[in-house]
This record gives sequence, structure tokens and C-alpha cells, in this order.
Amino acid sequence: MTDSTALFLGQSLEGAPERLLLNRANRHGVVAGATGTGKTVTLQIMAQGFSDAGVPVFCADVKGDLSGISQAGDVQRFAERAGQMGLSLTGRAAPVVFWDLYGEKGHPIRTTVSEIGPVLLARMLDLNDVQEGVLAVAFHVADKDGLLLLDFDDLRALLTHVGENAATIGREVGAVAPTSLAAIQRALLQFEQEGGRAFLGEPALRLDDMLRTGLDGRGQVNVLDATRLMNNPRLYGAFLLWLLSELFEQLPEIGDPEKPRLVFFFDEAHLLFRDAPKSLLEKIEHLVRLIRSKGVGVYFVTQNPGDIPPTVLGQLGNRIQHALRAYTPAEQRGLKLAAESFRANPAFDTAEAIQALGVGEALVSTLDEKGAPNVVAQTKIRPPDSRLGPATDAERAQIMAASPVRGTYDTPINRESAEEVLKARRAQADRIAAETAQAQAQAQAADKAARSTPASRPPAAPRPRASNRQTPMEALTKSVLRTAGSTITRELLRGVLGSLKRR
Repeated sequence: MTDSTALFLGQSLEGAPERLLLNRANRHGVVAGATGTGKTVTLQIMAQGFSDAGVPVFCADVKGDLSGISQAGDVQRFAERAGQMGLSLTGRAAPVVFWDLYGEKGHPIRTTVSEIGPVLLARMLDLNDVQEGVLAVAFHVADKDGLLLLDFDDLRALLTHVGENAATIGREVGAVAPTSLAAIQRALLQFEQEGGRAFLGEPALRLDDMLRTGLDGRGQVNVLDATRLMNNPRLYGAFLLWLLSELFEQLPEIGDPEKPRLVFFFDEAHLLFRDAPKSLLEKIEHLVRLIRSKGVGVYFVTQNPGDIPPTVLGQLGNRIQHALRAYTPAEQRGLKLAAESFRANPAFDTAEAIQALGVGEALVSTLDEKGAPNVVAQTKIRPPDSRLGPATDAERAQIMAASPVRGTYDTPINRESAEEVLKARRAQADRIAAETAQAQAQAQAADKAARSTPASRPPAAPRPRASNRQTPMEALTKSVLRTAGSTITRELLRGVLGSLKRR
């Protein structure tokens, strides 16, 4: 299926093999075509081809049939087609790990609120510009106060905290309208009802668990079950964009490697760009342009190349176009755009060929060794070595039981973060307020009791005891009086006695 330098995609009508060079696979690509024309099979054979070359792959299973890549294919079913191409089918399964944001048909994928950031979170919640600004203020408050934003409850607790302190926060970073906070809370409620709560939390996904290569040298094929996720297109698009952003931020620069470090298939890519604000489109363009140097190839899978903005489409060098139908003026414009995106082949008219393609046929133009697009070729896509069709529930369970990440992400973790910290702060503030109120009540009761008691005369002060000590003046006076008294007494006695003697 794959040699050391290229993937075999199929055989042109002229009999030449059409191949995708591994050293040009990080120049990105697009697989387009109407429903039922064979896009999923092309994605499957490319994913298994990259895996055989030792390149890990990430792809979304939108309809559920891509899960068959985990099972060996029916060699006899495609023996004739393979023989026409000189291809020997082996009937092999790819080394697959199943993932699911909801944890139902694969290992859960989680990330923290902080890692998503306000821009992508606003996209998930479908917020307007004003509400997105309020959300950015909330993240700023969390960073300033050292609050960890890990899960859904942390985000809700943070928004409540911002609302309770809106006046103070508004003076520092700008007004926070209660109506905007209420709108964000309602959007969170809807997000929770759609199953988004399971996506936010820990243990968060480690990219190393997706970038595995087995002992046999084959790259791991990471299949995201998106059958339920497609009911929430905003979450689907924002999640895949977040994953690309994480790859861009964490992987080192390696330039143009001999083969990619990872190939990323973005199925139903039009959901990413539908009603996307300008800021988000600029971010996508920036990622696609620069992630190539990280060794990551991004392949958009969609119905029409016109679903992809021109600034992004211009970055996609490898192109596989399945049949398109052009019944309406809009479809005709899309057909013309698709035809003009190829390097013309003088042997046929590209626009007419696109409409005449059968199931399993495509127009293929890949990059050559110099990085220039090859002339477009009408090609029969090769059959897969793995099963064409979905895996059963029992087969999926067996694959998950033997998964290299079994038990790593299956049990959620809830460590102390913003919700617990804010709850503790609120409890402490309530306790202090209660103690203060109790102290004030006691003081008021004591004051009231004092005012209601009748007033009484204070006890008389005790008389001071007379001192026995005499002053010098008192002693002199007493001495004079005693002397005078004695003299008078003697004189009186002498007078009386003298008169008695004369008689």
C-alpha cells in the first residue's frame, strides 16, 4: 500500500500510478466531493497508508463507517479491482485507538477551560462580540486572582464571582453588564444540555498519547467518534480547531521532514467555517500556514472546495476531487471553482470530468518533488486493506480493551480549583459577617440593659479619721495655757490660805 517515499492512491486512466509523496504530505490537502461519491473511502485508504509509513493519524468518524479501519478487510470483495491496478491486498487492520468527547464509543477527550481560552469558548457558546468581551474579562480576573479554571463548574463559579463584584471589576477593566453575564450563563446551560460538560475537566488529553508509533513501526490511527458530536456543529469545529492549536503550540519546529509527524483529517470541514467571525478565520489561516513547519499535515474533507475560504484553500497543495453535481447556479459556481483549482490536463475538460466521475473515482493532483502541483489526472481510487464499513460494538469494545491508553482517561479527576477556592472564600466571608453581626447584637443588648436599670445615689464618702499628731503651734498654745492655769491656781490658793491665817 505504501513504499518508503509515497502513498499509492490509485491508478489513472492512462495506467500511471497516482501517489502522494510523504515529504510533501505536510503541505496539506483537500478531499472533496458530493455525498456518496467515495470521500470516506479515500480518507480511509490515506489514513491507513500514512499509518503503514509510520505516521500517526487523527481523523473524525462522522457517520460511523470509518471505524471499519480497525478491522481486516474482505480481500475477495475487491480482488478484481486490485488486480487491475497490480495491487495485492493483504486484508489488514490499522492500529486504532477510539476517542469520544462524551466517553460513550471511545476514550473520553477532555481539556481544561484555561486551555481552550475565551476566543474558542465564545465560539462554542455562540456568543456575540460584547459577550465575548465579558468572557475575556472573566478570564482576566481568574488569572489575576490565581484561580484555576479546569472544569464546567469552575467557569460557572467564576461568572458568579464576576457578577457579585461587577462594580469593583468594572472600575479596573471595564463595565461588566449583568445582561451579558446572564446570556453567557444561559449559553452554558444549553452547552451542558448538549453534553459539553464532559469535555471540560481533567485528566486533560496529552498529545503524546495521540502521537504514538507501535513496535511494528506503524503509526497509531486516532478515530474520533463524531456521530453524536455532529449534533453540535459549533462544538465539533471548535474542538478540532483547539486540537490544531495545541499541536501548533506544543510541537517544535522541524521544517520539511521526510514524512509528517502527524496527519490531521478534518471531516465536514464546512462546519468550521460556517458563520465564523473574521478573527476566527484569521486564526485558522495562521494555523494552516505555520503548522506545516511543525511536521503536521492538515487535510480538509468537505463536499465542495468552495466551502473553504480562499485564503485557506490556497494553502492546500494536494487535492483529490470526487464527483460534484451542478444543478443550481450556486452549485455551478462551486463546480467552476473546483475545476479552476487544478492544473489543467489537455486530455480532458476538468469541469466536465468532475461531473462524469463515478463512485470510487476522483481527479487527483499532488505535489511533485519540487513542490509544484502535478497535472490533474482522472484516477480510480484503490480499495482499502481494512474493512469497508463500520465495526460492531463488540469489535469496538475489544479494541478499547487492548488500547494503550486504557484507564488513563476513563475516570474524571476533580482537584481543587476555582469553584472550591471561591466557595471557601464565600464561606469565610459569611462566617466573618455572622460573627460581626453577633458581636454587634451582643453590644446592643448590653447597652439596652444598661439604659433600662434605675439610677441609685452613690455611697457617701467615709469621713477621714482625725489625726493624733499635733502641729508645733498647737503644742505651744497648749503649753502656754497649762502654764498660765497653774500660775492662776497657785495665786488663788495663796490668797485663800493667807486670809485664813489672819483670822
